[in-house]
Amino acid sequence: MQMKENLTALEMIYSKMYIAVLVILAVMLFVCLIRAVRGPRVADRIMAVNMMGTMVMVMIVVLSLLLGEGFLVDICLIYAMVSFLAVVVISKVYIGVYTERYQRQHKQETAAESEEDDIHGNS
Repeated sequence: MQMKENLTALEMIYSKMYIAVLVILAVMLFVCLIRAVRGPRVADRIMAVNMMGTMVMVMIVVLSLLLGEGFLVDICLIYAMVSFLAVVVISKVYIGVYTERYQRQHKQETAAESEEDDIHGNS
């Protein structure tokens, strides 16, 4: 990180504030990582992954402001698109697994009911 020698007081305050925001976001990112690993439900994990993507985007923008590099904002936009697609794909996979599990359970219940009706002689 290249810092200028002649920073004004306001620029020094801003740089310290940006660093503090990056540290706070890093802690929050770690908490979201814990939520993504522990769950308890898949919906919680998907939400945590989505939040992690958003926080990384904010961290890239803050880093862009701190370093004064405009190209990092372009990287942030690309990361936003990739993060959105990742959440959509994970959601589609989860919905497919849930639908398959529901259909299998429904078939087993239907088979058990028809077997029960055969035993009791109800037609």
